[in-house]
Amino acid sequence: MNTEQLKQLEDDLWAAADNLRANTDLKSSEYATPVLGLIFLKFADNKYCQAEAEIIEEYEKLQGGRRQKGVEQIAIEKCGFYLPENARYNYLLNLPEKEDIAKKIKEAMQSIEEYKPELDGVLPKDEYFPLTRTDRTIPAQLLKNFSNIPLDATGDVFGKIYEYFLGKFALSEGQKGGEFFTPTSVVKLMVEIIEPHQGTVYDPACGSGGMFVQSQQFVQRRRQLLGQEYYQDELYVYGQEKTLDTVKLAKMNLAVNGLRGEVKQANSYSENPFDSFEKFDYVMANPPFNVDDVPIATVENDPRFNSYGIPRNKTKVSKKDQGKETVPNANYLWINLFATSLKEKGRAALVMANSASDARHSEAEIRENLIKNNLIYGMRTLPSNMFYTVTLPATLWFFDRAKSDDKILFIDARNIFTQIDRAHREFSEEQIQNIAIISKLHRGEIEAFIRLIDDYFAQGMACLLENKEQVEPVSEQLLEVLGDQEGKQAVQELLSHWQGLGALYSHYQAYQEQLDFQAIAEANKQQRALRAYFDPFFANLHAGLKVLDKIVRRQEKATGNKQRGMKQLKEALEQLHKEVKASEGFYRHIHWLQERFPEAVYEDVTGLCRLATPEEVKEQDFSLNPGRYVGVVIEEDGKTEEEFIEELLAMNQQLETLNEEAIALADVIGVNIKALTED
Repeated sequence: MNTEQLKQLEDDLWAAADNLRANTDLKSSEYATPVLGLIFLKFADNKYCQAEAEIIEEYEKLQGGRRQKGVEQIAIEKCGFYLPENARYNYLLNLPEKEDIAKKIKEAMQSIEEYKPELDGVLPKDEYFPLTRTDRTIPAQLLKNFSNIPLDATGDVFGKIYEYFLGKFALSEGQKGGEFFTPTSVVKLMVEIIEPHQGTVYDPACGSGGMFVQSQQFVQRRRQLLGQEYYQDELYVYGQEKTLDTVKLAKMNLAVNGLRGEVKQANSYSENPFDSFEKFDYVMANPPFNVDDVPIATVENDPRFNSYGIPRNKTKVSKKDQGKETVPNANYLWINLFATSLKEKGRAALVMANSASDARHSEAEIRENLIKNNLIYGMRTLPSNMFYTVTLPATLWFFDRAKSDDKILFIDARNIFTQIDRAHREFSEEQIQNIAIISKLHRGEIEAFIRLIDDYFAQGMACLLENKEQVEPVSEQLLEVLGDQEGKQAVQELLSHWQGLGALYSHYQAYQEQLDFQAIAEANKQQRALRAYFDPFFANLHAGLKVLDKIVRRQEKATGNKQRGMKQLKEALEQLHKEVKASEGFYRHIHWLQERFPEAVYEDVTGLCRLATPEEVKEQDFSLNPGRYVGVVIEEDGKTEEEFIEELLAMNQQLETLNEEAIALADVIGVNIKALTED
């Protein structure tokens, strides 16, 4: 299953499940658990089906001998689950309508837990009964919906579907959703920078386990990239979470994604179930921000929290309130916990409120201690609207106890984002890689930069070749509608520009044959030269499209949008614009990287990144706000005065056309209303 097919499957599954929720009286939070439970059940059944023949073969082979085993024991060894008949997905799917499906699903979940003790009490059971309050067929309809997941879907596919649904439920829940789910693109960025690949990962506020899932996926990507010798890389995860329902979601998430580890219900301020002090290779979390009700007495004698100082109120507590004092803000308790949970060479990443970077008084003293102990590796400011719980920007803090120098890497990523909808943003996969590569360059991983550029060239060329196949039929549509010679000539010229792709492909093949990832300077030179071949190609395409835009606007104005086929003409032209934009996307990322790091080595970039010395940080009163260090750059849009005026006039012309259409529509509405009222 490729990426597009998976995306379509996720969208279809969600649309069907969300549509069914409209027929219930359940809130999104009440609906989430039973739905995620059915995704888990389908995953378990798929896995069992894939191993069933092997299970039966071994069972029959050992039957009657000294090494005889029960079928359930063999099944757990082969696939991790034993599913008796009443827990099989098809059994539930094919039950007659008169059966109590909610009860049957509960019994299926109980059967799975019976043979897998680590899931005891985790799977949803009674949660299926509320689904039937308004429509008793909802459980059966949900079973049918998730039966569309192919039988050959792997654990990786199920992991992505599970995470997709978690994100959708979190988005619909808003503030509450953010308590159990951190947006995937933020977690991916954290993972790409600290690179957890072997050892232990700890999340003291683990929510539904997203940090663990992305860590596991990083390990898988690393294996594919680096080869067979890295197949021994493995992670063991430890998580704690105060809400029991969220713990259950996390345990199911671990099972679906094949992760080894433990998740326990615990309050991280007062409980330490994993004895976390200096224990873990990696620590990651998105803890709750600005909590102000943690008693000082709970944390002041705990080395997890007091090693670098305890946050305290600046005024002394009155006698009557002695013993009842709380920390003014728990942000620095979490920061302390991260710093103290790392092994000697451990790395950590956490999401924190922006205000913590400049917090004063006792928090400033803690921050100064952390900096002087050389624990802070880097700081990344995020754009606003990246989270479901807060709209303000947050900052990613990175710790590294094996730093090679005493400097701190500041990155301001506030202007790097992709808009999802009016209220939410995310990082695209390329934006994640572009930000992460800055850290890799700083650590001297120059080959990673060359490989990233090479990957963009490969994806860009594949996209160009694919889109070229679509250009000719779209151009035919344009030719059918454009009546004048000028229009036909413009289309032919655009097609001739696309023919230049053959020469570009030859340059790309020559580059591939010569590329040597070990010869960094030469490889960088070759990549810059290759990019230079593409620049005029895209410039010609854009110029050709501009000419076509003008012709279409002129024709539309002349005919008053009444020409037959004008709608198809505009749609075809819009499709051409999309094809060019999609093809150019990867080359824009190459441009972005090569413009900022022309020698394929780290360097400070105004407005983006700065490597600050301890002296510079001290001059800023130990502030860790990236904006204080990286500076600001006012970027040009690259347009000439003539191009700007031309674009402005075109937009004005489009506005005039829309206004004329609006007036005509208002007249029609007026006539219709008058006719209705007179009747």
